Amino acid sequence: MTAGATRVVVLVLPEVNLLDLGGPVQVFDAAAALGAGYRLEFVAEAERMRSAQGLALAGIGRLPEVGPGDLVLVPGPRLREPGPGLNLVSEPVVEWLRAGHRAGARIAAVCTGAVALGDAGLLDGRRCTTHWGLIEPMRRRFPAARVQDGVLYVHDGPISTSAGISAGVDLALSLVERDHGPALTAAVARELVVYLRRDGSQAQISPFLRHRDHLHPGVHRVQDHIAAHLNTPRTLAELAAVAHLSPRGLSRAFVAATGITPLEYQQQLRLEQAAAMLAETDLTIEAVAARCGFRDARHFRRLYSARYGQPPSAVRAEGR
Repeated sequence: MTAGATRVVVLVLPEVNLLDLGGPVQVFDAAAALGAGYRLEFVAEAERMRSAQGLALAGIGRLPEVGPGDLVLVPGPRLREPGPGLNLVSEPVVEWLRAGHRAGARIAAVCTGAVALGDAGLLDGRRCTTHWGLIEPMRRRFPAARVQDGVLYVHDGPISTSAGISAGVDLALSLVERDHGPALTAAVARELVVYLRRDGSQAQISPFLRHRDHLHPGVHRVQDHIAAHLNTPRTLAELAAVAHLSPRGLSRAFVAATGITPLEYQQQLRLEQAAAMLAETDLTIEAVAARCGFRDARHFRRLYSARYGQPPSAVRAEGR
């Protein structure tokens, strides 16, 4: 996971689709409000642009230098088919994207924005996706790209692409999860009243995001509390006080809302956090167990193996 502030440089193209622009931008804005440290910056070749829906956009900054620590976001413009003679972006924008990539910036395209990345040569040899209606035209225009269909989004190194319209929100949530982990991403998804979806090549929905499609405010408060204090033991009575319920009332409400008990929910979150730490840090298995609230490393190994079908040591052996 990345640390510190991340500048999100939003490239506004002519006739940008408003949902491709607004959906992902609101994800990063909500994450920033929750402490993620994102800073949004809107840039284009000109100070004024017009969206595909006719809304005039003004006060846009010029193309800046970008590099490591920056995320360039390319919302999709209105586009029928990227034929051989169609230039989606001007040569200066193409060169800007190439320079940003060479300098180490991450670049993410929403929907038809993938064509701009293709024109810059950033999709050659990479897995990518776009709006379902442009899959075959993309394959014809960019034969070196590995264009995927039937997926919501694709990450391939520093380049990310998404399918059409609302999939841009899923892509943005996935980028937030990569930067700041599943707990904060769950809070963003809940704030926006959306739920992170994953394509078939990825793991099932994180427990931090699962079991949140209910309307019980007390249970939501307990879920938030558990996620924020994974390494701290909490009794049922303490959790019930968070929900303003009796212990018996919390147990009944929690099972009714989620299908599992508070203890089972806490264990799922602890194991999910442990899996992320094993994959992304060099901490020992004993240290991971302790940081995730497991006081006995042997007990942690048993629970982890039962859930994931392999011991924690196998993750380290695979170098993930």
